[in-house]
Amino acid sequence: MDQKEQRPRKLAWPLQAMPLARAMSLSYALLILYVSLNPFDFDFHNGIAAWAWLDAPLPRFITLFDVSVNILAYIPFGFLVVFAAYPRWRNYVALGMALSLSAVLALGVETFQSWLPTRIPSQMDWWANILGGLLGGLLAIPLGPQWLSGSAIRRRFDQWFGLNWAACALFLLFPWSQIYPQSSWLSTGVWGHAIFGSVDWGTVVINQLIQEMAITSLCWLGIALLLSLGLRTKAPQWRILNGLLGLTVLIKTLFTALQFGGEFSLIWLTAGALWGMVLGSILLWRALKLNPRAKFWLALICLLGTTIAVNVLPDNAYFILTLRHWYQGRLLHFNELMQWVSVVWLPLALVWMIRSAIDPKPKH
Repeated sequence: MDQKEQRPRKLAWPLQAMPLARAMSLSYALLILYVSLNPFDFDFHNGIAAWAWLDAPLPRFITLFDVSVNILAYIPFGFLVVFAAYPRWRNYVALGMALSLSAVLALGVETFQSWLPTRIPSQMDWWANILGGLLGGLLAIPLGPQWLSGSAIRRRFDQWFGLNWAACALFLLFPWSQIYPQSSWLSTGVWGHAIFGSVDWGTVVINQLIQEMAITSLCWLGIALLLSLGLRTKAPQWRILNGLLGLTVLIKTLFTALQFGGEFSLIWLTAGALWGMVLGSILLWRALKLNPRAKFWLALICLLGTTIAVNVLPDNAYFILTLRHWYQGRLLHFNELMQWVSVVWLPLALVWMIRSAIDPKPKH
């Protein structure tokens, strides 16, 4: 056998469909329908024709916020459609599908909004949605086969999570659980008020900086340790988890800017929140060296302890200031959905963590 035959062959990326992308495209379309049509109180006898909005004049007042939200909402949809179309349809054909499906979905949404008393359909919204779908498709087109087929994504998540898809789902949902304003950054115990009620602290003065720093650091330590139990032991856990923290900060900043305006995009990033993240990451670096059983108990103590603290201690000044500037009407139905994510994330995570501790599976 000569040297040419002994040379290792370059592996070709499989040109296969990505079922996850198709499921995510459908799920995201349903999410758009929910956010756009909620609370579904249709009045089909209001005397307005289904296509009346196509001939209606543009709204007298068009705000940058409305245009931006309508564009941003459809960028992920166009992006996912290109992934879902691969490998049967590629390049400009896939881009055309992303554009067409965005137009059809937006057309249906605007049409149904004609029968909703709380909605005002317009051509401006429709064209903004189409532009968002087009931009999403343009972002996906340059990606190579290893990404469009999902091979690179599957390989990376296999290196991180193996077959632990429940931990992966919790990992991906966590940043979204932080969008809804909460009394402490990174806390996930907003449902605790129903258990603990409100506590009157009277004239007692508590150092808000120390309180928020302690809660933030322990919340992050508990959440990160919980998620580390779903990561493979050979994965770079500290870098992965701090990458998740950075993504959470980015998403929080973006949606805070949309909610309150660009000048308030960092209103939540107080000194206590910032130093709490730093302290939590330092503690995490040490805690990740513990055995899984010690991680489990430390995570459980941190999460239950901070949940009690968040709901018993007085709300900090940031939270009160946030509520004063909060315009619910801007993203009213999206806020409702994100509130549910913030409410259910911790109970689901605790159930998964306890089940994993009862029935552990080997991780390589």
